[in-house]
Amino acid sequence: MYFKGSIGSSLDLQMKLVRTADQLAGSYFYQKVGTRINLRGNVDKDGNLTLQEFDPAGKQTGLFKGVWTVDKSDGLVTLAGNWSKPPGEKGSDKLTAFSVHEEPISFSSEVEIVAKQIKESNKKLMYEIAAQYPQIGGGSNPNFEKFNQVARASVTKTVADFRKDMKPQEGEEEPRPEGSMGSDLSVGYDVALAQDDLLSIEFNVGSYYQGAAHPNSYSEVLNYDLKNGKQLKLSDLFKPGAKYLQAIATYCIADLKKQGKDKGLLDEDIEKGAAASANNYKSWTITKRGLGINFDSYQVGPYAAGPQFVLVPYSALKDLINPEGPVAQFAK
Repeated sequence: MYFKGSIGSSLDLQMKLVRTADQLAGSYFYQKVGTRINLRGNVDKDGNLTLQEFDPAGKQTGLFKGVWTVDKSDGLVTLAGNWSKPPGEKGSDKLTAFSVHEEPISFSSEVEIVAKQIKESNKKLMYEIAAQYPQIGGGSNPNFEKFNQVARASVTKTVADFRKDMKPQEGEEEPRPEGSMGSDLSVGYDVALAQDDLLSIEFNVGSYYQGAAHPNSYSEVLNYDLKNGKQLKLSDLFKPGAKYLQAIATYCIADLKKQGKDKGLLDEDIEKGAAASANNYKSWTITKRGLGINFDSYQVGPYAAGPQFVLVPYSALKDLINPEGPVAQFAK
């Protein structure tokens, strides 16, 4: 089982655990450092979790205590609680909150998805960059490296475009005095699905340009066919000539109108932003339960309503899905 999350407010980490009955074993590492720390522990029948961490010499260096919770909607596990130094050590009474969520990763061999980072701070031009992108490690499939290249190129282009925007144009005023609010770019990602033949990634991009009224955010996706070594288009999932956009739009509009009753979304905004056009359905992910459709801020409602999400079950698309395509395995 693979987990991603944090200790405290900023220490991003990745964790791998094997559970055998009530026993747990594995390791974790801070993405900023990369050094693996061994873990050993257990979880009782009530979900109470204890994980001891050890250095390479076998000395205990920390203790996780928390709760093992299974999400009823997707079956994925969340571990949350507090980390501390080992009992008896100085400072062991100081608790630091941790939370990690299981990623839907089910490779059949020793393959991992590791987050790589781009961090940059420019005091003169007053901007900061914090970007992450996934890279597959291990395994012998040559298409893993093809995916790695595409994922890396996607995020490095976003970073390069931001840097370009930060350079003062000819005649433009100098950056604000040091100490005033600057600009920033953040890129994170979530794994929607990862298995031997398919990988679906959602990137969440956030940026702020100094002087703007509010930040900007949007999603990008990378759906990759690891069997054939190619990036997938939405049309690749369906039979040739199938009116899949109409079917997806019909489901999404109805679902968004239900959600909108509590969120203040207007029917006319939903019907426009979720209409059956390719431009409205650029941000989609593959899950085992259905297609995840992302609607960025402003697309189907005001900025204050934020982004919206609809999971379109395969049962609603069953007659349109290509029986030889990548998602046919989930639509049975």
